[in-house]
Amino acid sequence: MDYYSLKKIFALTTSVLLTSLNLNSEDLKDIYELALLNDPTFKAAEASLRAGKEYKVQGRAGLMPSLSVSGSTTWSEYRLEENLLDEYNSNNHSASLQQPLFRLDRWFQFKQGKSLSKSAEAEFAYQQQETMIRVATSYFNVLYAKDSLSAAKAEVDAIGRQRDQAKKRFEVGLASITEVQDTQAAYDLSIVSKISREAQLDSAKEALTAIIGMETPLLSPLSEDYSTPPPSPIERESWVKRGLANNYQLKAALLSTDAAKHNARASGSGHLPKIDIIGRVTKSTSKQGKFGGFIQNPLFGLESDNRQYAIQVSMPIFAGGAVSSSRRQAYAQYDRSKEQALIAERSVIREIRSNHFNVQTQSANVKARKQALTSANSALEATKIGYEVGTRNVVDLLQAERGLYAAQRDYAKSRYDYIISLLRLNLSVGSLSPEDLYKVSSQMD
Repeated sequence: MDYYSLKKIFALTTSVLLTSLNLNSEDLKDIYELALLNDPTFKAAEASLRAGKEYKVQGRAGLMPSLSVSGSTTWSEYRLEENLLDEYNSNNHSASLQQPLFRLDRWFQFKQGKSLSKSAEAEFAYQQQETMIRVATSYFNVLYAKDSLSAAKAEVDAIGRQRDQAKKRFEVGLASITEVQDTQAAYDLSIVSKISREAQLDSAKEALTAIIGMETPLLSPLSEDYSTPPPSPIERESWVKRGLANNYQLKAALLSTDAAKHNARASGSGHLPKIDIIGRVTKSTSKQGKFGGFIQNPLFGLESDNRQYAIQVSMPIFAGGAVSSSRRQAYAQYDRSKEQALIAERSVIREIRSNHFNVQTQSANVKARKQALTSANSALEATKIGYEVGTRNVVDLLQAERGLYAAQRDYAKSRYDYIISLLRLNLSVGSLSPEDLYKVSSQMD
């Protein structure tokens, strides 16, 4: 199959995929898998991981033998007053092998490379988890914006009906002009709110598009039956203990500190002797030409072979203070790295406690918002009856309607905030995995 046939098949497949995304709703699992394929931030993290793995290879290379070869060819002529007296061609070929025997600085550089590679792996693991958070946050931002827009549209329709009813009541003398003006003002404000919600939805979709690399498809809503229990275990310090052992940002910081320690020790080894085994083979050939009218060695020339084997010991005595300065600098960087690791540890503890508290708060908040929604609905029905019998005025009715739609938005937001808080708690203790997203995705309509 040629390239153009493959290109047509790929274009057709892509078209079918995009069509299916437009026709069918996509859940959180689908969006996450799209992000893994198209998110540039995640792709950059993958590239950083590949680069970080090379530190170990480069550190190991300093302990391995090094082999080099070189060669040269030279043409020479000797002339006296434009007369050629002699000419010859010489070739030189050499190979050199060097194996470190005692290089303490390179040993510590090897250990530094291992620590840096492990730190890159820990940082990538964190970036994987952070990608899940970004995807989930953008996903639920879109859902919340859609819920808010739906509530805003319903509010416009409801207040529009109240305005029309007030006008009819005014025409038959059952309502004052103030009632008409109040409903008109409320209607105008609801239109403004609807426009704002439309812009919010468009912005949320653009944020998700930037992650998945394509137009935001129709998203599956969260099931009404989704449960929001408090964190388990409820004891906060047990979560802190898990986080100190498993948080990937903290692991990366500790491994970077370990790398800085090895770098300091490598710099501290600068005054120590360095011992290498060296082997070198050199072969030279010289083909001489005319000299005094005679041809000498025209075919084979002169050949020489030279083999050298040595144990080389070198030890720096004085380098203008550069070695001592490098050692002091490396140990200062090590001290800085230790303090940065302490900052990371305290930050992790603070984040775990904060996220644990947020999950507890959001769990209770969802229940409270659900009850508030029920109460707002009951209050609206009671206000409608009161308005019909004359015990409540139109302002009361408008406030009750706005209260209902605000309660709908608040309830929807509380459920999404709970999920993000729970995911962030798992992130802070290093246990967040795609299974957590898939579990949420399984409870979508």
